[in-house]
Amino acid sequence: MKIDHEKFNISMRKFLKKVGVTSQQKIEESVRLALKNNLISRDEVKVKVILEIDELDLNHQIDGEILLGTE
Repeated sequence: MKIDHEKFNISMRKFLKKVGVTSQQKIEESVRLALKNNLISRDEVKVKVILEIDELDLNHQIDGEILLGTE
């Protein structure tokens, strides 16, 4: 089977855009709620993303932090 690289790239970019937009919305909602309830005591939050594709036996973890820029 051959891959149509153009279709593959377009499809992957659409998926990654969806991931980025929805992830940002969820993070913003969660941070606002945590700040409202005084659950955050630092100027950053740790973040972890796990990418899984069962058919490809892919399991990839990305760790990082998001600075809140609180005053």
